[in-house]
Order: sequence, then C-alpha cells, then structure tokens
Amino acid sequence: MTTIGIIGAGEVGSQLARAAVAAGYAVVIANSRGPHTLTDLVAELGPSARAAYAAEAAAAGDFAIVAVPLKVVNDMPVEELAGKVVLDTNNYMVWRDGNIPVLDSGEKTVHELRQEQLPTSKVAKAFTHIQAPRLLTSARPAGAPDRLALSVSSDHPEAVELVTRLYDRLGFDTVDNSPLSESWRTGPGQPAWIRHAHQNREELALNLRRARRSVTPLRTAAGK
Repeated sequence: MTTIGIIGAGEVGSQLARAAVAAGYAVVIANSRGPHTLTDLVAELGPSARAAYAAEAAAAGDFAIVAVPLKVVNDMPVEELAGKVVLDTNNYMVWRDGNIPVLDSGEKTVHELRQEQLPTSKVAKAFTHIQAPRLLTSARPAGAPDRLALSVSSDHPEAVELVTRLYDRLGFDTVDNSPLSESWRTGPGQPAWIRHAHQNREELALNLRRARRSVTPLRTAAGK
C-alpha cells in the first residue's frame, strides 16, 4: 500500500486525507499542534491513517503533500523530504500571507520558491484550483462525460506522472501545465481558478491559455 505523508490538517489536508484513504492509500498526517490534536480525524479515517509530527509524516510517505502556506523562511523538513515528490497545494493569498515582493513582481512563482526551499525534492503544484470538499463530491470514473480536470505543474516529469496517476485514482483528469514557472496560470483570479468547478480537460486547457500575468493576488478570502 502506498503511503502519503500529509503536512497540514486543515480543510485541504483533511479532505485530501479522506479522499486518499477512500482511494486505497495509507496516510500519515501532521499539523503544527502535534499528533494528539488529530485523534478525531484519525479515528474517522480508520486503520489506514495515523497522526505524526511533520518530519515523521514526511519520512513515512512514499511521497508527500504539503497543505500549508509557504513561509518566506522555510519550515518544511528538508532532510525527510529529500528525493521525494512533494505536492504543494498552496495558493499565494496576500490577505493571509502578506506581500512577498518576488511573487508580486512575477519574478518567481510561489511553487518555484517552494522548490528552492526543498532543493533535493521534486515539487509539483497540485490540487490548487479545486475547493477541498469537491475532492470527494466531484470525483468521477475515467471516461465519465462530466469528469473534471485538474492541472499539475512541475520541473520534474516523474512528479507530473505521479500526480497524473493520483488524480486519476481520485477521480479526475489531468492537464500538464509545466514547468513551475508556468504555475501562475492557475493562481487566484485566473480563469482556471475562477472556473474550478466546471472544467473538463479541454476547458481547463483553454482557460490555462487565457491566463494573463497581470492578475494580482487576491486580498480577500476566496477559493479553497
């Protein structure tokens, strides 16, 4: 059984854990307050899940999901994530994160910064333009006419392949929006982000092409 280390147990992390367990994965999940605060969630998830500290979750996972915002000073366990594919679910939100000049200027994307902070990992932007509860309610079998598509961006083809397999297993199609320098195309305010609940593969690909770099980060709570 493949094990996913999930760092972050808020709405996004917990819903990803539910979807992963339902799809047959094992999960080791962590938050900033310690495993003793995740007793109820782990009980709900069942025997395929356990709680741990962030470094332990990172070490236990065959790959990892980071479901917390990026900090300017890295707070992720670099050593434990070394050599692994790391899925970053973060959206840059000025109202929450404050202004980060290198992101505001468009010089880099938030996921390029995450890759710099985890230089020995293979970072992929994933699950960033779907509301967390829809991971369970919008899943459809392969070939279903109403199956939604999600994007992935990475500088590493093997990370794109892993995310594509994961998306399919969870009930979604994939559009490759690589490399990480292009990951802004699904950021807050862009067409693919706004239309997250209504995009099949062709529609998502079109919305990615419609993206414009001049869009600024949202200053109010929105999206997932």
